[in-house]
Amino acid sequence: MSLPFYVSPEQLMQDKAEYARKGIARGKSIVTLEYAGGVLLLAENPSTSLSKIGEIYDRLAFAGVGKFSEFDQLRKIGVRYADVKGYSYSREDVRAKSLANAYSQAIGEVFTREMKPLEVEIVVAEVGDDRLAGHENNAIYRVSYDGSISDHQGYCVIGGTVESLQAYLQANYRSSLPLGDAIKLGVAALERASNGEPKLGAQNLEACVLERQRPGRKFRRLSADELRGILSP
Repeated sequence: MSLPFYVSPEQLMQDKAEYARKGIARGKSIVTLEYAGGVLLLAENPSTSLSKIGEIYDRLAFAGVGKFSEFDQLRKIGVRYADVKGYSYSREDVRAKSLANAYSQAIGEVFTREMKPLEVEIVVAEVGDDRLAGHENNAIYRVSYDGSISDHQGYCVIGGTVESLQAYLQANYRSSLPLGDAIKLGVAALERASNGEPKLGAQNLEACVLERQRPGRKFRRLSADELRGILSP
């Protein structure tokens, strides 16, 4: 009788992490930027039917990279989580921090217990509302494939060549950018990750905003025509 093949826990976790990182790196990057009027989420996405960015609740948005079926399922879970919490308590109690923590626990549980980790990296963004005490500031949380969570101010990048894009944004980002300038900066960052491919056109971009002054639900998806007008010389 042969002995079972042994893999140390450390090696197993390293293999899982490497597997997840490779899957995520194959995806196109997504840039999240705070601008003067709220929060911008911008992705390279030529598909018109598969969205990487979506609305979660009144002031919350979601973006994901990696395996579409996995992060889209997480988005749907987040919508249900927010709906239940808003109904049970109040709509103002639905916050990005609690949702990001719930995602962190769920993703970390899969990474620890399952053989195959989720090949996903996600962002949960919340726009501030000056009319609500304690809710005035924007919030951006990044949750990785292993459940690790981090908060970001100003900007955040997930997927693809994260390090080079973060370095570019660190050098060029400034607070209180107008929306048009924020979009141009985000597109310039995404183009740095395209390895010399032609410039990104409006038809290849997915752009959504959480608008601070928008009444009711803050989420809005920008049309290709609107992007074309902003990006035209």
